[in-house]
Amino acid sequence: MADHQRIHPVDLEAGNRPSTPLVPTGSFRSDKGDPARQPLPTNNQPHYQQHGPLPPPPRRVAPRAPPLPPPKRRRGCCCRFLCCVVVAAVALAVLLAAAAGALYLAFRPQAPRYSVDRLAVSAFRLDPSTLTASAAFDATVTAANPNARIGIYYERGSSLSVWYKSYRLASGGFPAFYQGHRNTTVLQLAMAGEVQLGSAVVSGLRDAQQAGAVPLVFRADVPVRVELGSFKLWKVTSRVRCDLVVDRLMDLSSPIKIKASNCKFSLKL
Repeated sequence: MADHQRIHPVDLEAGNRPSTPLVPTGSFRSDKGDPARQPLPTNNQPHYQQHGPLPPPPRRVAPRAPPLPPPKRRRGCCCRFLCCVVVAAVALAVLLAAAAGALYLAFRPQAPRYSVDRLAVSAFRLDPSTLTASAAFDATVTAANPNARIGIYYERGSSLSVWYKSYRLASGGFPAFYQGHRNTTVLQLAMAGEVQLGSAVVSGLRDAQQAGAVPLVFRADVPVRVELGSFKLWKVTSRVRCDLVVDRLMDLSSPIKIKASNCKFSLKL
């Protein structure tokens, strides 16, 4: 049996290749079957089912995020400009405050004082038909400058007036002059005018005169310039208001008396 089944070597390089397969068809089958008899893949059948599992797909590398754009220089310039403006404003405010403090310490400014010492009614006439009142007043006003290094220039364009409630009875002017350091000046001022009163106003004025207390208001608006040393500052308006109470107004048989006086001073820039 061993003599009849001998295997003879075949020279494949010589070109004598067998025409029939070494392993007959159907002799051996693999677990996957005969590849020659397997059907071709259809369009609906995935390719990896025919040739086994595919290798894992390559890793996808996430693209790098693009670099952030550089910050806008315009915003930086605006912020820098605003910071410079704020710093300059603060520095200017500090310098002004320091200068004001130095001036205050150097000159020690004090407000001038005013008072109405005497108020005389030189004429007062009431027309009963038209209820028009004509009045003339002579006032003695004292102006005191208590400052040792500050002078006051009283300019032209002043206004003086005497009021009963909301009715201006007379008006006049303040003379222009210079008031030196620590100076007190007594001024004689004349005022005159006429105004139409209502019947209720005339009745109230008579009742106040019978009670011996007639309220009047003296007002003065005077433009002034302040002198600091050798420097003459800008013009401001000096406002004086004196609330007066006199014993009578319509009776001229004797001089009227000032029963109460309260004067206030302010500046209007």
